[in-house]
Amino acid sequence: MSLSHTLSAVPLRAARWSATHPWRAISAWLAFVLVAVGMAIAIPTQETTDADYAVGDSGKASALVRDAGLDGLPTEDVLITARDGAIDRGAATAAAASLAQQMRALPKVKSVADPAWSPSGKALLVDIELVRGTDDVDALQKITDATAKANPDLSIRQAGDVSIDDGIGDRVADDLASAEGISLPITLILMLLAFGALIAAGIPVLIAASSVAATIGITAPLSHLVHAEPTVSSMIVLIGMAVGVDYSLFYLKREREERAAGHSTVDAVEIAAQTSGHSIIVSGLAVIAAMTGLYVVGGATFNSLATGSILVVAIAVLGSITVLPALLAKLGRWVDRPRVPLLWRLNKRMGRGSISRRILGPVVRRPLVALLVGGAAVVAVAVPSFGMKVHEGNLKTLPADIPQVQTLRTMTAEFPSQGAKAEVVVKADAADRAAVASALEGLKDDAVRSGAFVDEVTDPLQVSRDGTVSVLHLVMPYDESDSRADKAIETLRDLTPKSLKEIDAAGAESYVGGGVAESYDSADHLRTYLPIVVGFVLLLTLLMMGLAFRSGVIAVLSAVLNLVSVGVAFGLLTLVFQHGWFEGLLDFDSPGFVIDWLPMFILVVLVGLSMDYQVFVLSRIREHVRAGLPARLAVERGVTDTAGVVTSAAAVMVSVFAIFATLSMLEMKMMGVGLAVAILIDATLIRLVLMPAALVLIGERAWGRRRPVIGEQVTESDPAYQLV
Repeated sequence: MSLSHTLSAVPLRAARWSATHPWRAISAWLAFVLVAVGMAIAIPTQETTDADYAVGDSGKASALVRDAGLDGLPTEDVLITARDGAIDRGAATAAAASLAQQMRALPKVKSVADPAWSPSGKALLVDIELVRGTDDVDALQKITDATAKANPDLSIRQAGDVSIDDGIGDRVADDLASAEGISLPITLILMLLAFGALIAAGIPVLIAASSVAATIGITAPLSHLVHAEPTVSSMIVLIGMAVGVDYSLFYLKREREERAAGHSTVDAVEIAAQTSGHSIIVSGLAVIAAMTGLYVVGGATFNSLATGSILVVAIAVLGSITVLPALLAKLGRWVDRPRVPLLWRLNKRMGRGSISRRILGPVVRRPLVALLVGGAAVVAVAVPSFGMKVHEGNLKTLPADIPQVQTLRTMTAEFPSQGAKAEVVVKADAADRAAVASALEGLKDDAVRSGAFVDEVTDPLQVSRDGTVSVLHLVMPYDESDSRADKAIETLRDLTPKSLKEIDAAGAESYVGGGVAESYDSADHLRTYLPIVVGFVLLLTLLMMGLAFRSGVIAVLSAVLNLVSVGVAFGLLTLVFQHGWFEGLLDFDSPGFVIDWLPMFILVVLVGLSMDYQVFVLSRIREHVRAGLPARLAVERGVTDTAGVVTSAAAVMVSVFAIFATLSMLEMKMMGVGLAVAILIDATLIRLVLMPAALVLIGERAWGRRRPVIGEQVTESDPAYQLV
């Protein structure tokens, strides 16, 4: 049996069983969701650790430091400046002394350094070292707040490893809660516009929401195999709502069409399973195939996002071909109740494809002109992507209105030693300890002379207890968001082999690490793998489309259109966020680059989601071709028949992603803008202009030898079929 036959048989058999045993199917789905949610309650989620993110030389340096017990303790800093005018040095010194004395008494504080004045004399800094594993600094913050209240003429603020993470975490949680809270009612409203009936509008949202809940539940035990990235739950909601609503929408729309054509409820469900159900499985497999591209990159972020996304898509497909037919069979014509009078009449009056028919007419009549004009438009948007720069998110990409971020920016400006840091880690025999120390001292002098580093670290050299691992700490005179930080890492990596050549010759290992080096290596890793993942995803989807449609032409066309969609998304990201287009409208400050993990993630999500429309539209065109229509007319009919569903599905996705464009976290804003606009262009210009124009020009060659429809023949009453 061919793959196409198998993919058609699975949803048909599932629909028949579910339609004839609706309560069993509904009960089984409900039990599955409840058990999955129960697992999330019973089993704690294992989140990612710093070690999971290590790549390149910086990752090796981090591992050596961690194994030697030299990894730094968490720190907090209190910054004291004047509220207005010149600072009162006496009052500042007294406030710092009082604050330091109180903090030394706290059980989570390991040590408090003597207050230090900035080179400009405008700021005083108190550095607090915490006990390892400390993740709560509320007690320190209370002392800081009380000291600030007692000194109204001074600005006394706290920021550090724990408080900054807390501030960012709180903002991300607030942003995502807001986005998720808005997306549900918007999706319901769009479904009401699409169906004009409350029950029909609620079913896709119900299937999608239950799929998301089940996935989040299953990821709890699964996280002990693949550690869960903190943002994975939000990505599951994002992807799950998009595909869950889409798949249910495709199925439900076709079932309603067949009932309107005179079929019984069970027959309509079976026809929907044979057609839309087949498309859902092909589309789901294509999305899963695209998501597997993230495993090629590896790393904690992409492994976690890939696992969550694949799981939610698979569960959404399962729900769409099992519990959805059961609900439709049980509800029957009640699925169209209660009707919203105005919307119901509007849907009936507009009919199928009334708007798209006006767009499609000129495309079918002059396909070459449409292809050239549409192609020129998308190429113009995609061209800037060749100049896209990627970099890891840093202080510059964080919202400036987070208090801890404001404090850290001021601290970095006043205290260069609090700026970007680098480490040179050397592992050698304990007997060579003195030689290593001498070589690292020479390297420090060379680094300072280069101008990329400053000699402001009191005790720059650390050595492990066994004397085998030595760490040289260096500081740059600017923060991590400065473009010169990457140049400094390159300079240090050029100097290190020259300064350490004698001990390296004796068998020592040396690596450049630290926060800036980790960002540099991460961005370099993603730049290297991006073209590999593009090729992998396109090749995999090409093979799947070729097997599903039994046409090499369709497979190649699908891959080309997917590549165009990706180019448009990358071009938009470059224009908006790298070059600063629409900064005022979108309320952000351009960092001059795109955050490094986003292009890879947007690539696989966009290819996967755009396959929804592609598979659905191509499947309907193929139905018409197999029923006997000429290729040109089949294209026009197929696109027109599916335009309403594609528009509704795209509207849901665009609306959900557009919400993310309003959030304050820049990476969420980038993802929202990139996906929302790219999907809008994909569902309109690419699917309504480029794809139909290309298919009309290719003609009958796109579909190969005509084959009869699998299973029951669907009778078409449209007069156009009599033209053949």
